[in-house]
Amino acid sequence: MSWLACELHTHTFHSDGKQSLQELAAGAKSLGFDCIALTDHNTMTGLADKEEVERATGISIIPGMEWTTFFGHMVTIGLDRYVDWRPVGPGDLHAGLAKVHDQGGIAGMAHPFRPGSPMCTGCYWEFEVSDWNDIDYIEVWSTTFAPLKNNNARAYRFWTDKLNEGFRLAATSGRDWHHQEPTDEPLSVTYLHLEDSDAPLRDRAIRALSSGRASVTLGPRLDLQISRDGRSFGIGDIVPRFDSSRQPNDQRDAPVLSSSGFFPDLPSRVQVRAAADFAARSGHWELPEQTFTIKLDSNTGVLFEGSLDRDKPLTTAEISPNQLTWLRAELWGIIRGVRTLIAFTNAVYFE
Repeated sequence: MSWLACELHTHTFHSDGKQSLQELAAGAKSLGFDCIALTDHNTMTGLADKEEVERATGISIIPGMEWTTFFGHMVTIGLDRYVDWRPVGPGDLHAGLAKVHDQGGIAGMAHPFRPGSPMCTGCYWEFEVSDWNDIDYIEVWSTTFAPLKNNNARAYRFWTDKLNEGFRLAATSGRDWHHQEPTDEPLSVTYLHLEDSDAPLRDRAIRALSSGRASVTLGPRLDLQISRDGRSFGIGDIVPRFDSSRQPNDQRDAPVLSSSGFFPDLPSRVQVRAAADFAARSGHWELPEQTFTIKLDSNTGVLFEGSLDRDKPLTTAEISPNQLTWLRAELWGIIRGVRTLIAFTNAVYFE
């Protein structure tokens, strides 16, 4: 498995950007990215010279488009052909999502709580969602120095609420990158954990994101692993609630559910490993020397708080899995004089 540093929300002058695809890719390369998704508003014409730009810059480019409507913006990526956004009204979202998925693409909510009209037409999400399983991800961090923005904090809480409701939604960041003017504000990165295979990088990236194998950060890349019964599970994986090697062969040996609804013979603890890679995109971000706080958050609340730093970038803990449906890691610290969330992983799930 390998990690891919991605910027998943970008624009060129084929919509409202002020840059060519060549300029965009070269800018991404200079910032230490491996990959970008081109998501121009309601058009895919900016991808015409995609292969030439990839060869010239070494940046992988995932085709995409930002559906830009009066009722919300939705980023679609991994598409080979234009999927028309115009028939999609506030109650017709799922018909549009089906067309995206039929092409092998995925779709996510873009900046769902950014102020809308008249400041930004349709930026605030108002689509009616009847089945959240049809949404692949939520862009919880948007623009630069993302965790300090109130609308991003609201999106992060919304993502948490959906996890608590049982939906397995991924979370991403997106700069919503329109031009090459430099900024000294911290930039977020979405790292995708790619499978090792001969499949095209675009396909592996889409599978990673749709499976929730992603970690988001302003600095060091954060990873999360769980060990149970001699098996290891990573971000996006599903941890079984009991040891499959001890499953009953017939109904006579089946365990009886307790009054709480959980198997009484579940192992009491699992081992959790959270680690920060301070070498990831080294030189492209800056944090003061400090001791960071690592939190293990879940549907039952924060289960563990520890510390790590550059010299000791690994924290381990043992926790009870019995009432968990999901678990993620969060890295908190000081950046630009502000204590804030610096990085988070997507969830590991339990069932």
